[in-house]
Amino acid sequence: MNADRSRALRDRLETLLAPLYGDDGPEVRDQLVALAERWEPQLPPEGSSPLSHETAYLIAYGDSFTRDGEVPLHTLAGVLREHIGDILTDVHLLPIYPWTSDDGFAVVDHREVDPALGTWADVEETESAGYQVALDFVANHVSASNPWFRGWLAGDERYDGYFLEPSPDFDTAQVVRPRATPLLHPFERADGTTANVWTTFGPDQIDVDPRTPSVLLELTDVLLGYIARGARTIRLDAIGFLWKESGTSSIHLPQTHAVVKVWRALIDAVAPGALLLTETNVPHVDNISYFGDGDDEANMVYQFALPPLVLHAFITGRATALADWASGIRPVSHTATWFNFLSSHDGIGLRPTTGLLTDDDRRLMVERTLARGGRISMATQPDGSETVYELNTNYLDALVEADHPDPTAAVVQRGLAAHAILLSVVGVPAIYYHSLLGSAQDIDGVEESGIARRINRARLDADVLAEELATSPRRRGIFEGLRRLFETRRVLPGFSPFADQEIERHDERLVVIRRAGGTPDEIVAVINVSGDRVEAPRLSGVDVLTGRRHDALALEPYEYVWLRRPAS
Repeated sequence: MNADRSRALRDRLETLLAPLYGDDGPEVRDQLVALAERWEPQLPPEGSSPLSHETAYLIAYGDSFTRDGEVPLHTLAGVLREHIGDILTDVHLLPIYPWTSDDGFAVVDHREVDPALGTWADVEETESAGYQVALDFVANHVSASNPWFRGWLAGDERYDGYFLEPSPDFDTAQVVRPRATPLLHPFERADGTTANVWTTFGPDQIDVDPRTPSVLLELTDVLLGYIARGARTIRLDAIGFLWKESGTSSIHLPQTHAVVKVWRALIDAVAPGALLLTETNVPHVDNISYFGDGDDEANMVYQFALPPLVLHAFITGRATALADWASGIRPVSHTATWFNFLSSHDGIGLRPTTGLLTDDDRRLMVERTLARGGRISMATQPDGSETVYELNTNYLDALVEADHPDPTAAVVQRGLAAHAILLSVVGVPAIYYHSLLGSAQDIDGVEESGIARRINRARLDADVLAEELATSPRRRGIFEGLRRLFETRRVLPGFSPFADQEIERHDERLVVIRRAGGTPDEIVAVINVSGDRVEAPRLSGVDVLTGRRHDALALEPYEYVWLRRPAS
């Protein structure tokens, strides 16, 4: 780090750390700078491909694909080479570390790869296959079996202050919860006494306490270590819950934002080109706060309102709520953008629809989910009541009525239309492996495990998958249709994550998104979310997906087009 950059970093950190650590701020600053300087020789030089219209992420577990005689991470690299190719650029690996519960999110050791998945060399094989890697950083909590927590219970002074045991006068009345389990759980210390410890997500996920400076240093060391391992993107899991203060909601506190800004400042100084992605499944106004001023916090923010609003549009055949919300979504800055998705390892969150959908709208979505064999997950409100937190369902299945006479054709038709929206809105698209490959929901997995989220987490045998991609109408229809969308998108600069977006109103059954309007790269995406034939005579152009010219657009049920002005 040159002298000017080091001086600028120190000044920035001093400003951010003062409200966190008071008089200890300068010492913490010096320790962070020293840590960054130690890691800098191992960090990749700036050179990763910048975010562009070509960028697209695959979301997968380390063991999403299996094959007898192979470690799963090696199998994943093979599936990428054999089937995915260059339609995607990045692979987000959900937690690949040793774990005890929550399918990886109760981490035993943040710095090691779970031997059941492979090794760091197998992670590097994904990079060798031509993909940039995103790693999950579970910064908010650890497994109850994590050595940090076991050491803390044992009284090891190295871990003093690592975890939060609220005092009797610590006011938790306003704490926001994503679960219906108790906030505190008891654990026996080595001396026989009981510690009632803060557990936002459950008894096997123990929240760390970064109010202790050594915790921030530990977490920062993990973060920089992931970048040294080649990660281009670091996903900050459940980051909104990181900092706790008595008498507050203990979510999205200014101190949490300050920590993210600290990490952004360090990365910009010693690992330019690396990206921070925040994961906060919360109402839209809170979610977008993690952009900071557009240049000082997250490089990307999960667009959590998109999945439920797109699903609502297809269930009702009306895109009004989606269009109303999307009208306020614009490019963020030249360094920050949206991380767009429809499906993930979790369910479809309903909290992000606060202020966007009515209770009746949400009830309709719950009914559709349950009718299709899905599940719902609850969360406890500060007043003690419970509310639906998320829908646990396969996204493709949720698009189609339970009694549809031809569900396979309907899943393909509506699934592709829904993803045409995903690939059209401003930001970077990310697609979950089950959506890309046309999987159905795994009811057996839910019933065998008792875990609702397992409905969309089935592992796929790589050899069976290869056969089904050739023979299954559902898998083949979804995958080939999405391949065409991704291949077309990556040659259209109008879909840059930094290009302008305008939502047009033609018919409530249509989603109309004008990208890069008024430039030579302009694209107008039009998607019919209804089962009706819909005319939009004011729209015209050449559909770049088919080459067909439309002088006065009319779309069949669930049809979609990407229109470009015909050459003069």
